[in-house]
This record gives sequence, structure tokens and C-alpha cells, in this order.
Amino acid sequence: MTYWVYMLASRKYGALYVGVTNSVERRVAEHKAREAAGFTKRYKVDRLVFFRGFGEIGEAIRFEKQLKRWRREWKIRLIEEDNPHWEDLYLQMMRLPPVHPALEVPVFRCAETGMTGGGRA
Repeated sequence: MTYWVYMLASRKYGALYVGVTNSVERRVAEHKAREAAGFTKRYKVDRLVFFRGFGEIGEAIRFEKQLKRWRREWKIRLIEEDNPHWEDLYLQMMRLPPVHPALEVPVFRCAETGMTGGGRA
């Protein structure tokens, strides 16, 4: 499983929010729907401007905590390294074409354990 550290902004150079999640698509959708009470809802912070994946939750949490301690200028520099125009990366993410059918792995159920497996490769 991949764990994501992400940054949201209200607009270019606007309010910033740093979070961690195991589903960046779901979590940003919640922010956009204003389902997450508090800072992001109050300041309309819902533009995904940065995200980075980690294989272990501990690594992701460590980076999130580190990023939260960074100076604002450092966060802006990190965003602008890969996203100089502060595009909403969520919109681009949702426009990606679906996985090719040949890459789909059929879902199966183990007769012994009852566990399911499969899904996208």
C-alpha cells in the first residue's frame, strides 16, 4: 500500500495545509466537498499542489511532521519544483485514462481462507 503526504493550497501563494493519507484521491475529494471540518473548510483550502508517495506509513508520517515544521518559503520552493504554476494536480489525476484492460487482474476468492485478491496491477 502507498501512503501519501500531500499539500493543499487555497490559491497560488495562499493558505497551505499538509496532510497524510492512504488514498490521496479520496482525501482530496473530501476536502473539495468541504467534508473535513476545520482549517481547510474555513479557508477553502482544496487545491492539491504537491503529493509524494511512501511505502511505509512511518516514513510518510515522519515526512509529514517534518514538512509541517518547514518554513513557508521552503514549502513554496518544494511545490514550485514540480508545479510552478500551482496547478490543481487533483484535476489532472482525475483526467488520467483508465488502466488498460490487459493490466487488470481478475478478483478471486481463496476457498480455504475466504480472502479475496486481485484488482489493478
